[in-house]
Amino acid sequence: MKFKMSPLEKKWVLYDVGNSAFTLLVSTLLPIFFNTIAAGAGVSDSDYLAWWAYATSISTAIVAVLGPTLGTLSDLRGARKKIFSASILVGALGCAVLGFVQHWIWFLVLFVLAKSGYQLSLVVYDSMLCDVSSRERMDEVSSRGYAWGYIGSCIPFILTIVVYVLYEMVGVLQLMPAMILVFLIVAVWWVACSFPLWKNYEQKHCVEPGAHPVRTGFKNLGGIFRELGRNKRILFFLLAFFFFIDGVYTIIDMATAYGTSLGLNTVSLVIALLVTQVVAFPAAILLGMLSRKVKSEYLIMASIIAYFFITVYAVFLDQEYEFWILAVCVGLFQGTIQAMSRSYYAKIIPHEKAGEYFGVYDIFGKGAAFMGTLLVGGVTDISNNQSIGVAALSVMFLIGLAFFIVAIRCKSPAAPAEGEKAEGEEKTAGAEDTAGAAMLAAATETAEAETAAVQAGSPPADISAQ
Repeated sequence: MKFKMSPLEKKWVLYDVGNSAFTLLVSTLLPIFFNTIAAGAGVSDSDYLAWWAYATSISTAIVAVLGPTLGTLSDLRGARKKIFSASILVGALGCAVLGFVQHWIWFLVLFVLAKSGYQLSLVVYDSMLCDVSSRERMDEVSSRGYAWGYIGSCIPFILTIVVYVLYEMVGVLQLMPAMILVFLIVAVWWVACSFPLWKNYEQKHCVEPGAHPVRTGFKNLGGIFRELGRNKRILFFLLAFFFFIDGVYTIIDMATAYGTSLGLNTVSLVIALLVTQVVAFPAAILLGMLSRKVKSEYLIMASIIAYFFITVYAVFLDQEYEFWILAVCVGLFQGTIQAMSRSYYAKIIPHEKAGEYFGVYDIFGKGAAFMGTLLVGGVTDISNNQSIGVAALSVMFLIGLAFFIVAIRCKSPAAPAEGEKAEGEEKTAGAEDTAGAAMLAAATETAEAETAAVQAGSPPADISAQ
C-alpha cells in the first residue's frame, strides 16, 4: 500500500531539507575554507585537522549541556515553537556571518556558534515527531525526513559548488566573496525551509508550566534521570546510541577534513560527498518502506555492522577512487541508522515528555560526537597519523551493537508496545464491562424483589443488608 504523508508531516520533513544544507556544508566546503584560511596563517595540515576536531567537540559539548535543559523547557505548553525559532535564528545568523571572517580563530568561534544553534534546533525538531505523526507511522516519516533532507539539500549544495568552482578552478571570485555567497545561500535556504513548519506546528503533548515555569522545567529534568533507572529499555538504548552514533557523526564531520589531510583532490572529495547524498535518498526511502515488514531493531543492527566495516575500510584509504567507494557505502546506511534510531526512540518514550527525553537523547547522540572527534583529533595529534585516529572508531560500533542487543531484550514498563497497550486496554475494558453488567443485574433483581414484596403486602428488604 502506498504511504502518503499528511500536510503537517510534509512540513516537518521540509525542515530536514533545510537543516541538511548546513550539515552538508559542514562536511564539505566549510573545512576546505578553514584549511585555506589556516594554511595562510601558517597552520600545518595535522594541526588544522586537530583544531577542526577540537572546535567540533566544543560545539557538541555545549549542546550536551544546553540540550536537555532547553528540551525540558520545550515540553511546557507553548514553549516548543519559541525555543525552536531561537535556535534557528542563532544557527542561521552564525552561518551567514561566517563568510565575512578571515581570521582562523574567529572563524572557528563562529562555526561553534552556528553548529550549536543547528544542533539545539534538532533537539526540539526531533521531539516534534511525537506531535506530527503516530507511532505506527514514525519509522517511515522519520526515514522520509532524512531521505528528502539528503536529496533536497543538493539544491543549495550545487549552487555553492558553482561558487566554489568559480573561486578554485576558474579564478573569477576571490576567497572572501566566494565564502560570503556560500554561507548566505545556505543560511537563506535553512530559514526558508523552516518557515512552513514554524507557521503550522501546534504542540499537542505538553506539560503545564504552573506558577514557576523555569522551576518546573528543571524539576522535570531531574526526574527524567530517575525514570531512566527504572526503564532499562530506554537506558540501554541510549548507551548503545552513544557509541554507535559516535562513529556516524564523527565520519560525517570529519570525512572531508580527513580526505584533505591525506592530500586528496578537494573538488573530487566534494563531488564524492554529493554522491553520498544522492545514494542516501533512495536507500533511506527503501529501507523506510522495509520497516513495514522488518522490525526497526533489525535494520538498526544491520546498519551498525555495516558501519563497522566502513570504518575499517577507511583506515586503508589513500586513493581518490577509494574515497568514492567509501562515500557510496556511507550513503547506503547513513540515513537508515539515523532515521530508525530517532523513530525507535520516539516510540518507546512518553510523548508528553518528548522534549526532555530528546534532550537526553542529544546528550547520548550528538554529545557522543564530542568523544569521537576529540578521539580522532587527540590520537592524530599525538601519533601524527590520521589513520590511527580513524581506526579507533571501529571499536565504538562494536560496543554500541552489544548495548543495543541488551536494550531490545529489555521490557519497557513506561512505554509498552502499541499492540501490548491495546491488548491491555481491551482486557481492562472487558473487565469493566463484566463488572458493570453484574452490578446492573444485581440492581435489577433487587428492584424486582422489592416490587413483588410491596404487591404482596410485605415490607421491602433492607438493601443495606446486601
